[in-house]
Amino acid sequence: MNKIEAKDRLIVALDLRDVDEARQMVERLGDTVSFYKVGLTLQLAPGVEGLIQDLISRGKKVFLDYKYYDVQETLRKAVSQAARLGISFLTVHGTGDLLTAAVSGKGNSNLKLFMVTVLTSLEAKDVAEMGYTESSVEDLVLFRTRKALEAGCDGVITSGREAQKVRELAGGKLLVVTPGIRPDGYGEDEQKRRTTPTSAIQAGADYLVIGRPITGAADPRKAAQETLVEMQQAFDGVTQASLAHS
Repeated sequence: MNKIEAKDRLIVALDLRDVDEARQMVERLGDTVSFYKVGLTLQLAPGVEGLIQDLISRGKKVFLDYKYYDVQETLRKAVSQAARLGISFLTVHGTGDLLTAAVSGKGNSNLKLFMVTVLTSLEAKDVAEMGYTESSVEDLVLFRTRKALEAGCDGVITSGREAQKVRELAGGKLLVVTPGIRPDGYGEDEQKRRTTPTSAIQAGADYLVIGRPITGAADPRKAAQETLVEMQQAFDGVTQASLAHS
């Protein structure tokens, strides 16, 4: 079994005020971080396309978290544009037909598509308010995981609390990306289904998306390095446990 390198599995979220601040953060993090998420906070920011292209040209990977959700042909075209840019990960949402259209849009590119299950900022009462009155958060996550499998997506976005059930359902056929990661002792925020790096990896997460605990730290590079140490220990522990049971 090949060793899992934590540096390849940490995705830092550039959910910052503007492109200049994002560029400064990338410089501060230097070679400590190789994978970045660009999401809705920068979607309409002047210069965001240049930022994405610069990251890719520097050998960084980009997770475009735009949660594409539209009619089939629009999704197909939007995904193909992302594939041409050299994006590594892209989030999509919707029914099975929409997901299938999105998958067709990536063609033979290396782009990986991820179905959004339930945002980590939502809990049971929020899901009920959305109309899912007879489904728990876990039920909805697993239902959407099945749709991702059927459509041919590469993975799902889910909290660490559902990661183990998702892995069991997918049987290793889907990658699991987990946001809402907070270290022990981190203050309260809107992430209602948050988990620590260690617990998320032990539950089955393949990649962790971390924003404010790193980008909001007094020393972001140090915070990223400390996170990587914790992640590496967790990945090594999971690998050893897997070998022991094989």
